[in-house]
Amino acid sequence: MQVKDRVLEALEANRGTYFSGEALAQKLAVSRSAVWKAIQQLRESGYPIEAASKRGYCLAKDSAILSAQSIAQYLTVPQLRLEVEQLVSSTNTLLRQRAEAGEPEGLALVAAAQTAGRGRRDHTFFSPPDTGLYLSFLVRPQLSAKDALLLTTCAAAAVALAIEDCAGVPAEIKWVNDVFCRGKKVCGILTEGALDLETGGLQYAIVGIGVNCFPPEGGFPEDLPEAGSVFAERPQGIEGRSQLAGAILNHFFEFYPNLAQRPFFEDYRKRSLVLGKEITVLEGNQTRTALALDLDQDFSLRVREADGTERTLSSGEVRVRPAKDRC
Repeated sequence: MQVKDRVLEALEANRGTYFSGEALAQKLAVSRSAVWKAIQQLRESGYPIEAASKRGYCLAKDSAILSAQSIAQYLTVPQLRLEVEQLVSSTNTLLRQRAEAGEPEGLALVAAAQTAGRGRRDHTFFSPPDTGLYLSFLVRPQLSAKDALLLTTCAAAAVALAIEDCAGVPAEIKWVNDVFCRGKKVCGILTEGALDLETGGLQYAIVGIGVNCFPPEGGFPEDLPEAGSVFAERPQGIEGRSQLAGAILNHFFEFYPNLAQRPFFEDYRKRSLVLGKEITVLEGNQTRTALALDLDQDFSLRVREADGTERTLSSGEVRVRPAKDRC
């Protein structure tokens, strides 16, 4: 780890606290000139590091820059490898390239902005700078292709729990992979993977999570009428995205070792946005109306259609029908 990374780690863990150059040098076992050089490098990268005579250096409490150090202080996951970039094309795309090259399980890639963010059904994912959290991680589970939905639903439960932990607002899950707060979509999840043709199981999977943390300047685009943000405004005194990233990873990897036992089922089910409601089911170019009845243990959705027929949906897209359109 470079000196500037170690200096940033010390400052991130003690935001608002001043360290003298001598104290940092002793703590890190480097020279004071090395500390001074590291401070200049961090400032050039945009970190708001304050300096005061006879007090030293401190990282401003309201620093909004995502870094591995800012997230790591909230992590409880052992052996998770974390990389943070300010701007990427797509965290899923980059991590998939790493997976194909043989990267071991347990790498998480976080970005502050994306130029080519992707959602389900080849939709783009709005990924502006300084307002969202774009996170993908690589896993290599012992899991059949038909059970791959467990990764997506586990991630949705982890995101909902993390939002409630960090923002103190209720989170709801729209089957199968969207998270809502205050009636607005704040998170989408895209899980991609590769099959092992010999075993029929997953060779690897990339779980991609995009979270709208704060309202973007000027608001969300008009073509995203249901988009919202986790925080109504940026929290004071903490970098909300770092805390949220740590909480999401903590919850997911707490569940992950026992994925097949579905320890997150009730957390997911009780936050369902669709159960007991009339929904529109979209399949291809066709739509139909149904009543969402319940979730099965494999997270398929049981519905009753208008003619009284009950069936189970294992994939697809649903929308809650507005009250004015219900019978």
